[in-house]
Amino acid sequence: MSINCGSPMKNSTQSTTARDFPVEPGFRYPIDRQKLDQLRARKQRDGADFPKIGILIVAYNASQLLVETLRRIPVETMEIIEEIFVFDDFSTDDTFALARKQEKLPAWSSKLRAYRNERNVGYGGNQKIGFDYARKRGMDFVILLHGDGQYAPEYLADLIYDAIEKNHDAVFGSRMMNRWHALRGGMPLYKWVGNIILTAFENMVLGLNLNEFHSGYRMYSTKLLERIPYADNSNGFSFDTEIIIQCHAQGVVPCEIPIPTYYGTEISRVNGIPYAIRICFAVVFYRMHQLGIVNSPKFRAVWGPRYRFKASQFSSHGRVVSQVKEGSTVLDVGCGRGWLAEKLAEKNCRVVGVDREPKAAVWQGLDEYHQTDAEQLDWKTQRRFDYVLLADIIEHIKQPGALLTEAKKYLNPGGKIIASTGNVALWYYRLSLLTGHFNYGPRGILDDTHVHLYTLDTFEKLLKENGYRVTKRTYTNIPFELIFRSTGRTPFMRAVDWTYYTLVKLWPRLFAYQTILEAEPVNPAAAERSERAA
Repeated sequence: MSINCGSPMKNSTQSTTARDFPVEPGFRYPIDRQKLDQLRARKQRDGADFPKIGILIVAYNASQLLVETLRRIPVETMEIIEEIFVFDDFSTDDTFALARKQEKLPAWSSKLRAYRNERNVGYGGNQKIGFDYARKRGMDFVILLHGDGQYAPEYLADLIYDAIEKNHDAVFGSRMMNRWHALRGGMPLYKWVGNIILTAFENMVLGLNLNEFHSGYRMYSTKLLERIPYADNSNGFSFDTEIIIQCHAQGVVPCEIPIPTYYGTEISRVNGIPYAIRICFAVVFYRMHQLGIVNSPKFRAVWGPRYRFKASQFSSHGRVVSQVKEGSTVLDVGCGRGWLAEKLAEKNCRVVGVDREPKAAVWQGLDEYHQTDAEQLDWKTQRRFDYVLLADIIEHIKQPGALLTEAKKYLNPGGKIIASTGNVALWYYRLSLLTGHFNYGPRGILDDTHVHLYTLDTFEKLLKENGYRVTKRTYTNIPFELIFRSTGRTPFMRAVDWTYYTLVKLWPRLFAYQTILEAEPVNPAAAERSERAA
């Protein structure tokens, strides 16, 4: 059984043995005394430096179950938490009155606080209010607990232990680490199957390996919440998935621990099919946002390098590598971290790189590396090359004509440039303009660092106006490999890639994501004679 844990984005695997999960209604689950004792000892040792932990209980029409949920919180756990705050989402029963009554009892008076929203704000909206409250109260961590008893309060210490002792920013209780336990615990079969299918789809799109995306038993550090624009998320049940996506954008993979499953008399308010549709839309929308095809403020926090190597044979990177002849000498202008150079080296090419990246961050197998701004037109090499690569850089250059002119100086006789850029006339942007939208994003064709945008025709015109003759044109797919991390690994995704590329070949101006032009300098006099003859 594996657990994916992370503060930085990485998948780590460790073994765990879950306590046996009894499923009898009203059963109080066994407490992990060893973890509790370690936490209590640490609190006694650290004193005021021990993290402040708040428990957010979200409740709506939970009068029959809320009191029992509170009473099941172990006394020993109460010793290590700072505050329990119940947020009643404008219930129509006496949930709030019962919470206030518990608040006045001696056992709770120092730590329990009950609040009632002025209107019903929804499951996600209630979490937003609770998270804001936790941050204002100076909490270091906040645990989400449902007021209907579906998630075992006896396991609070398990969440706290992994967050504090193992230094995780997000810890989730997962009912699906042993799927059969979930069925034994009364999870309806249709929910069990739906949970598995949705989680598999979300893992595929996001490139994660979580056992469950849909548990509502969670612990977050407030430092993480401060970096996440959760206020922009849905007020509904898709909030939980959207915040996982935002964790992904921050480079955080939640740690999962096994928890028991219990379905009793609580009323499910999740409408299954619409919920599933919203979840699928959210994860795909996030990937499209990362590509720059769409733009969403709630996903703006992008983790990791701004640009990534695209290995697909239909991508600009894959096609550029395939067009360079084996054993060539190459000047890679705007080489980034050396992704293209590394692949070209496998073809026995000798590559010189030019970029602003620090040398330590660039692939060390380059023949030479010159840290300089490509737009300064001082590339600090005296060599000549068979190819000058201008891959996905021209759109960043204020004076692209000067760049193209400079590139000629570095070509051997018979040498060529290979230049690529995005196609702003892609079908999606045409539809966006029809609806009045044209949004820049963190990467992709509408990357907010681009200073020029091109169609297939205007890009070719740019090269011709600056003394080049285009000798080869190729086009690329939308990079599905960055939307669906499993592209190329499954028959379905290979079929998607090939099907879309068929559309690209039939109508490149509409369907091509990028254009790649191979061109050679022409003698001005010869070019003038050719134009007159035409």
